[in-house]
Amino acid sequence: MEREKFSSRLGFILISAGCAIGIGNVWRFPYITGKYGGAAFVLVYLFFLVILGLPIMITEFAVGRASQKSAALSFDVLEPQGTRWHIYKWGAVAGNYLLMMFYTTIAGWMLLYCVKMAGGAFVGLDADGVGAEFTGMLGQPMLMAAFMILVVMLSFIVCAGGLQNGVERVTKIMMLCLLFLMLALAVNSLFLKGGKEGLEFYLKPDFGRLVEAGLGEVIFAAMGQAFFTLSLGIGSLAIFGSYIGKDRSLMGEAVSIGVLDTFVALMAGLIIFPACFAYGVQADSGPSLIFITLPNVFNAMSGGRIWGTAFFLFMSFAAFSTVIAVFENIISFAMDLTGCSRKKAVVLNLIAIIVLSMPCILGFNVWSGFQPLGPGSGVLDLEDFIVSNNLLPLGSLVYLTFCTSRYGWGYEKFMKEANEGAGMKFPRWTRAYITYILPLIVMVIFVQGYWAKFF
Repeated sequence: MEREKFSSRLGFILISAGCAIGIGNVWRFPYITGKYGGAAFVLVYLFFLVILGLPIMITEFAVGRASQKSAALSFDVLEPQGTRWHIYKWGAVAGNYLLMMFYTTIAGWMLLYCVKMAGGAFVGLDADGVGAEFTGMLGQPMLMAAFMILVVMLSFIVCAGGLQNGVERVTKIMMLCLLFLMLALAVNSLFLKGGKEGLEFYLKPDFGRLVEAGLGEVIFAAMGQAFFTLSLGIGSLAIFGSYIGKDRSLMGEAVSIGVLDTFVALMAGLIIFPACFAYGVQADSGPSLIFITLPNVFNAMSGGRIWGTAFFLFMSFAAFSTVIAVFENIISFAMDLTGCSRKKAVVLNLIAIIVLSMPCILGFNVWSGFQPLGPGSGVLDLEDFIVSNNLLPLGSLVYLTFCTSRYGWGYEKFMKEANEGAGMKFPRWTRAYITYILPLIVMVIFVQGYWAKFF
């Protein structure tokens, strides 16, 4: 059976960017930027995105395109005879399932908040009332499960349509809507009375603030964000490499995806910071920024209900773009490993993902006594820790080593694949960097993740 292909280059770039653009860009990036001093942090982050994120992304794309398989079989196809790189397929498979075990719940929250905003659920509530809405939602497992199931079903329906007619067509429309909504929200924020200070904080570098926050901590935060924003290491991008032709080199495609990913993260800051400053709200208030702080801001804004609905619709698109991309990966795992049809893979995985997503939902209420990573932690924290602090960095090490080691696929074969086609070439002089220095940096991020979590 011939492998499906994207109908256009734009489809590949938008879908790969959609996989990378997720809630982390729009939720984590602004609050980390707020915490570490605004524009100066953004510059440090962009530096690490180029030196960390891009090379690892290119290794994933190269492995996918050369093997024409998902991570379930790509190492089997490319590894030298007698080696055991293919064992990592189970790490990649586990990473994609684990990511969806909590991501579908958060995507459900976004959709629920879009409905709440449109229905006027926050109108007339004070700050405590808005906070109580979020707490109340966490205490309702049936409500959260209903929206999680809706997200899972809608996303699998898209994937059931196939690569071109389902995933590519829907993601293109969704990503273009996402970009349009962002621009509208950002323009609205820029004209808010009192928003100018927020704009200055966000766009005018103040390196003194970096030093105040602690230079070492800032560098680790920037490295971590640059690394995690692209969801590297679990083969979630490699699959899209397997769906493209050889007419374009991979460096240029990776740069386009990185630029789009960063654009969305930066625009999220343009939406959030002027609004927070205009209404005297802390911009570094962590994940509660989205579900407690911003509904308060929209409450105070004229036409806030419309802007709030648009914001949560945009957040839902960001979440759906990732869910659909990862579901496509999960479906291709099933098809590559068992040879089953797309429809059968969709039905089996739809049931599996709904069942696997339930512990995360129950972790906020029925199982709230289970605190695996210490007081205040829950099932979501454990699942996120396994993916973000373990599978992403260790998987990235596997891809890097596989592409540079003579015991793996090898540097020459990787370079040939990466640079085949027209466009920007991956520079040969980076060999020592991606073979020795970059794996070391990834190991440092891995160790730092454990240090920050437990010490």
